[in-house]
Amino acid sequence: MTSRQVDVLVVGAGPAGLATAARLARTGVRVEVLEREQSPGGVPRHCAHRGFGTWPHALTGPAHARLLAASAERAGADVRTGVTALDWAGPRTLTTVGPQGAETLTARAVVLATGARERPRAARLVPGTRPAGVYTTGELQQAVHLYGQHIGTRAVIVGAESVSHAAADTVRAAGAEVVALVTELPRALAAPARTLTARLRHRTPVLTGTTVTELLGRGRLSGVRVRHRDGRTTTLRCDTVVFTGDFVPDHELARRGALTLDPGTRGPAVDGALRTSRPGVFAAGSVLHAVESAATAAREGAYVATAVRDWLTDGTGPGGTDPKAPADPRDAADRKAPADPTDRCWPTGVPLVVGPPLLRIAPNRVAPADRLPYLLRTAVPLTRPVLHVTQDGRPLHRERFPLTTAVPHRPLTLTACWTHRVDPGGGPVHVTVT
Repeated sequence: MTSRQVDVLVVGAGPAGLATAARLARTGVRVEVLEREQSPGGVPRHCAHRGFGTWPHALTGPAHARLLAASAERAGADVRTGVTALDWAGPRTLTTVGPQGAETLTARAVVLATGARERPRAARLVPGTRPAGVYTTGELQQAVHLYGQHIGTRAVIVGAESVSHAAADTVRAAGAEVVALVTELPRALAAPARTLTARLRHRTPVLTGTTVTELLGRGRLSGVRVRHRDGRTTTLRCDTVVFTGDFVPDHELARRGALTLDPGTRGPAVDGALRTSRPGVFAAGSVLHAVESAATAAREGAYVATAVRDWLTDGTGPGGTDPKAPADPRDAADRKAPADPTDRCWPTGVPLVVGPPLLRIAPNRVAPADRLPYLLRTAVPLTRPVLHVTQDGRPLHRERFPLTTAVPHRPLTLTACWTHRVDPGGGPVHVTVT
């Protein structure tokens, strides 16, 4: 197994990872990006619809992915595809495997940008046989848009949020019929216009209060059994079913590295500089909050690059005090050995927690110098919500959203204008809603 050292190691070549790499590489930092897929770009690679990038120059997902990858490579970042980070071999050392075999990489800083994934059928505990024709949205889009595979002729979409309609569009693009969109929730979570379009233009039923209870068929899916809110059961005949939504962070590396995980997001706990609980390890993108837009992930990638740069210029890590200096151990003898990162303060703030009906907040640690806005999600619709921020019973901030209705599966943004009032030695900061 070979060993190498780099300045910054970015795990994941989605929008967050590529934006981080591009921003750092432009400043002369030696950046290496690891991507287990064969092409960089993350989820946008197989999202054929428009809406990526900035208005009015919105791009399709594949075009946006190519743009991000080209930007990172043009800046000087080394983007390596087909390489999987397996485990930690030290505080900022990862073992990897790829086309060139096994390798150990040590970095002065590590950025986790591993993204998120949808829960598959097994994780949702849907009983039945194990026939062909069962997908998640990502699997479906890759099969259709990347590989041109045949998926069947009649599909049921499990879910009724925005990503569910994107899955339905992919099914139609493959020449198949969408039998129905099914959600166990009492109302569809997508924008009303999308639900109306499905029902009126595409003549696709959107069944709310309906639960998939069993998959039928052997060899190939033949139907799904559903239960309606009134207790009736129905069999929807189909040869394809797509499980959408229910995203979870791809936090395997964070968990194996014993990084502190936030119970709300289930991703790495980070402060406003996107620092994790391990010195020199940062995180950005959907691994922190599954799942927000590609634009949000890219903004966080650009933002975390500044924090990484600050860490590098403080003189910690194998590269020494100069971030442009080579990290080759043969050059280390001519430079003063850097301080041990464990001897250095690594502030990650005090816990930031939310109360019901709020589900999560990211970042989820707060320090007085933080300036990154906070993204929240709610379990129930909230009309004109008012957010209250307190610490040890002391009010820090009150923010009213008079024209906003917060709904599940869409973010609610809390500004960071109050963070200077936080006591770093105090208790957790609480965010509640009225």
